[in-house]
Amino acid sequence: MKALNAILMGGKEVLPLVEGGKGISVSNGESSGAWSNTGGVGTFSAVNADAYDEQGNLIPIVYHGRTRRERHEELIAYAIKGGISQAQIAHDMRAGAGLLNMNVLWEMGAVEPILHGVLGKVSDLINGITCGAGMPYKVAEIAAQYKVHYYPIVSSARAFWVLWSRAYHKFSDWIGGVVYEDPWLAGGHNGLSRAESPDKPESPYERVRALRETMREFGLDHIPIIMAGGVWCLNEWSDWIDNKELGPVAFQFGTRPLLTQESPISDAWKQKLLTLKKGDIYLNKFSPTGFYSSAVNNDFLEGLKARSERQVAYATSPVDDHSEAFPIGPRNRPVYLTKEGAQKAKSWVDAGYTEGLKTPDSTIIFETPAQAQQIHQDQVDCMGCLSACFFSNWSQGPKGTTGRKADPRSFCIQKTLQTISHSDDVENNLMFSGHNGYRFALDPFYKNGFIPTVKQLIERIKTGA
Repeated sequence: MKALNAILMGGKEVLPLVEGGKGISVSNGESSGAWSNTGGVGTFSAVNADAYDEQGNLIPIVYHGRTRRERHEELIAYAIKGGISQAQIAHDMRAGAGLLNMNVLWEMGAVEPILHGVLGKVSDLINGITCGAGMPYKVAEIAAQYKVHYYPIVSSARAFWVLWSRAYHKFSDWIGGVVYEDPWLAGGHNGLSRAESPDKPESPYERVRALRETMREFGLDHIPIIMAGGVWCLNEWSDWIDNKELGPVAFQFGTRPLLTQESPISDAWKQKLLTLKKGDIYLNKFSPTGFYSSAVNNDFLEGLKARSERQVAYATSPVDDHSEAFPIGPRNRPVYLTKEGAQKAKSWVDAGYTEGLKTPDSTIIFETPAQAQQIHQDQVDCMGCLSACFFSNWSQGPKGTTGRKADPRSFCIQKTLQTISHSDDVENNLMFSGHNGYRFALDPFYKNGFIPTVKQLIERIKTGA
C-alpha cells in the first residue's frame, strides 16, 4: 500500500478520503461530522434532511396542504430546517478537523430555494456543495454567492466539458473538486447517458483519464478528481495514487459508511447489508426521475418488476392486430389488445390482478385492487419532491405538471426513502446501495457482525484493506 498523503482540496489539506452523500437522512450530521473529524471530507445530505425542535426531538414530516403546490412549499420549509440542523451537528462534531460538504441533487424539487435557505444560515460552517443527478449549471453561481466551493458530480468528461464551457468557467475560483461517479458501480441514481449501455461497463481509469485531460484543457490540473463508485479498499486502487497521468485524486466511500456506529440507518438495514450476496444489487429503471439507479433486490423491487411484466400494449379502437376488446376500469370501457395480449390479461385478472392501469406508453399494467388504490393514493399525495416526477406527473414549473400521464409502473420515491430511513422495514422499501455492498459479508473486517465506528473504518481504509 502506497503512503496516503494529504491533498489540497477546497483550500485546505485533507486526507483524500471522502464520505459519499446519501439523501433522505442517510448521510447526516453525525456520520459526516465523525468522518470530517478524522481529517477527511464528510458529506451530509440536504435532501429532505431531518430537523429537530428545541428539545432535540425529531420533527415529523407531515403535510397539511390540500394541493401539491401547498405541500411543495411545506417540503421546502422542512428541507431548509433539516439542512441547517444537520450542518450544525456536523460542524460541532468535526471540531475544526477535515472538511465538511453538503450534498444536494439538482433534480430534487426546489433545489435552488433550498440551497439559498440553507446556505444563508450555514455557509460559514461548510466548505462546499456536492451536486449531481442532472446538469447543475447554476450550482457554481450559487456557491460563489455564498463563498463556498462547488464539487460537481459527473459521469463523463463530456458532461464536465459542457458544464465548464456553459457556466463554470465564470466561477473558476470556487471549484473545489470534480466527483467522477461511475455510472455502473455507484449506488443511488446513476448517470448513464443514452449512448451507454447498462450491461457494458467501461473502465473507470480510462474515463477518469479522459476527465483529467479535459480539466487540463481548462487549466484545472491542480483540482482533485474524486473517484466515486466501486471503491471498497485502497489496495485495489494503488496505481491511482500519486499517478501523474491522473493528477491529484481522492476516493469517495458511499457504501462502507452505511455500516458504522454513527450511521443513522436502522439496525435492520445494517443487518441486511451483512447478508448481501453478489448480484443482489443491480441497475434498474423504475425511478420516477427517469435515471437508472442501483438498489438492493428485495420484495419492493421484485414487486415493481412483476408489475411491469404484467403489461400489454393497447389501442383505443380496433386497429391491425389489436382486435380483441377487453374491458377495464369501473365502467368496463373496452380497450383493444392483440389475441396474445388478451390471453395474458385474462390470466392476470383470473389471478386477482383485476385493475388495469394505463401508462404514458399506451400500455396497461394489471394490479390487485388494494395495490391499485395505493398507487392512486400515492400519486394524489404527491408533495413535489422532484423537479419533475414520472410517477405522479408533477412538475415544479408554472403548470405544475409534466403534461404526461402519471406512470403507475414507478413509485413515490419520497415516501419509500423516508420510510426506510425511519423504520425497520427493509423489504418493502427502496434500499439504495453501491454494487460492492455484497462485500460486507466477505470482508473479514466485519466478521461476526462487527460494526465499526467511523474512526475505526477510516483507520482500516488507511491500511489499504
